[in-house]
Amino acid sequence: MYIESRIRAVVKTISWRISATLITVFLVYIFVGRIDIAAAVGGFEIVCKLIFYYFHERVWNRVRLGRHHKIPFVLWFTGLSGSGKSTLANMIYQYLSGKGYRVERLDGDTVRSIFPQTGFTKDERDSHIKRVGYLASILEKNGIIVIASFVSPYRESRQFVRNICENFIEVYVNASVEACERRDAKGLYKRARAGEIKHFTGINDPYEEPENAELVVNTDNCSIDESLRLVKGYIKKFLNNG
Repeated sequence: MYIESRIRAVVKTISWRISATLITVFLVYIFVGRIDIAAAVGGFEIVCKLIFYYFHERVWNRVRLGRHHKIPFVLWFTGLSGSGKSTLANMIYQYLSGKGYRVERLDGDTVRSIFPQTGFTKDERDSHIKRVGYLASILEKNGIIVIASFVSPYRESRQFVRNICENFIEVYVNASVEACERRDAKGLYKRARAGEIKHFTGINDPYEEPENAELVVNTDNCSIDESLRLVKGYIKKFLNNG
């Protein structure tokens, strides 16, 4: 994969214009047999087409047909461990990437693997979410859609992220503790109940449910496909705006 420089693009444009004009000159020469007329037509063609191209572009700049303004946003999945938020976030990420959108994925486990010293007390969680939220806001300001999935159990830190983002979409992936325990392939809930894990949200630390989430997905009652359709339906207005 490479990124084309401006100089390369300009050189390609000029080479195409010269090639096209030479073809015109050659065709005229074949038909009339005079190089002076062929050269004159070629020169006239360059001037006419440059002028025409200028006005052609000005007209199309005013035409809205087929032009959509893509609004970047931060799609923030929050919920208990095992609620399905990472699964949904990954599917949305793949969906948007497949359609060619500029999108980045931020996930709790992935970020913590980079910063393994990040703790789980309330203050440490809040600081962690605020740092990640700031990163998400910077990506958004640069036109990138951000898909984030974090337990983010406290309203204050989620509100902080909301305040620094332009378009913050909070998706509460609502699932009961019992349902999350049944899905817990890592055995984290069992270890937390046995006292092996401290500050585990839903067992020995609280989860403050969102009060005004843009979207609530109840994965106790909805299948993953149904949940995915709900999220896609909500973000459609950002993807098709314009």
